[in-house]
Amino acid sequence: MKNKIIIIKKAFKSAFPHTIPIFAGFLFLGMTYGIYMNVSGFSFWYPMLMSLTIFAGSVEFVTVNMLLGAFNPLQAFAMTLMINARHLFYGISMLDKYRGLGWRSIYLIFGMCDESFSINYTAKIPDEIDRGWFMFFVTLLNHFYWFMGATLGGIFGSFLHFNTEGLDFVMTAMFVVIFMEQWMKEKRHTSAMLGLGLSLLCLVIFGAENFIIPAMLMILAVLILLRGKIEEQETGEMPAGADREEQG
Repeated sequence: MKNKIIIIKKAFKSAFPHTIPIFAGFLFLGMTYGIYMNVSGFSFWYPMLMSLTIFAGSVEFVTVNMLLGAFNPLQAFAMTLMINARHLFYGISMLDKYRGLGWRSIYLIFGMCDESFSINYTAKIPDEIDRGWFMFFVTLLNHFYWFMGATLGGIFGSFLHFNTEGLDFVMTAMFVVIFMEQWMKEKRHTSAMLGLGLSLLCLVIFGAENFIIPAMLMILAVLILLRGKIEEQETGEMPAGADREEQG
């Protein structure tokens, strides 16, 4: 039991620094959401409980209008699916990483957001750190940051009066930083260039409002087809069986 506690503490200490940039973004955006709920006529219980149970920032903002409008569960389902459809691709990418984690995988699936996915997918977890607990604490901490920001915004929203326009750019800036960190980790940049190129192509074809899903589908398909070559470039090793073919 004592060894397990030590393992959990090490995982927490290793995960926490990775989430500090998320804390800054989620605190401000969460407070913005809580204030928005407050000025829309909802008490702080709404943003507090919604941030705890929904944990999907874009959907939570849209939910404000849904709650103020006529009850339409079908529309709510379709809207939520469209906004968060990208999580389907996140889930496919994390199948191997979440396998064998027991009850933790249930929370990891529920709590997967853009930021948690980015950290858990790209972070180089030290060998002495339990990867399951590391990913669990990354997800839990990010969830807590959003919950805390939304709750504080809901409580103090009626006392704060300032222009929140532009705060959403915090998350854009954060994703640029995450992309640059991943770029610097790669020996070659084939996957990054493919992602940028295919995204721009879909932006031109489908427009700014509809390009995300087609872009992710194309990126997923191309990366699956080129997976062997990309891994060979990154590791400098020949694909399994290639040396035997040359010898034959």
